[in-house]
Amino acid sequence: MTEGLYWEDVEIGDEVTPLPKNPTTQMLVKWAGASGDFNPAHYEDAFANSQGLKRAYIHGQLKRAWLCQLMTDWIGERGMLKKLSCQFRAVDWPLRMKTMEDPQEGDTWWCKGTVTRKYIEGDEHFVDCDIWVENAKAEKTTPGKATVVLPLRG
Repeated sequence: MTEGLYWEDVEIGDEVTPLPKNPTTQMLVKWAGASGDFNPAHYEDAFANSQGLKRAYIHGQLKRAWLCQLMTDWIGERGMLKKLSCQFRAVDWPLRMKTMEDPQEGDTWWCKGTVTRKYIEGDEHFVDCDIWVENAKAEKTTPGKATVVLPLRG
C-alpha cells in the first residue's frame, strides 16, 4: 500500500494500478474458513458438477474482496473507499495445487480499473472508477464501480 494518492494527481481516463491474483483451490478453502461460506461448490468438484458446473469455482465474494484490495492499495492510507459494487457475470476456476505450497501452472487474473469521474461535494474530493476482475482471455468476469475520497495536497 502506498502512503497516499492525491486528488490533484488523478485524471479521468487514468488506470488504477492493476492487481494480479493467482487463486488456488487452497485459497478457496482458506476463504471459506474466513468468510463462513462453506458452499461445497467452491471446493468439491463432484458437488459443483451436480449443480451443472464443470468443477469447483471461485467465490464471488472473494473476487469482490480483491476489488476492495485493488482500490485500497491504489488510494493508499490517506484515501477512503466510500462505495464499491460489483456483479458476478462469469465463473472463474481456481488453479489446482501441485504441492502444499505451489499451484499448478495456470493463468493469472487481473483486477483493473479506470477513472471515470472527478468531482467535489462539500469538503470532499471524489473519484469514481469502473473496476473489474479480468481472466486470462481478457474477459471482464466481475465488473463493478467504486467511489473513493482523496485528500488534497498540502
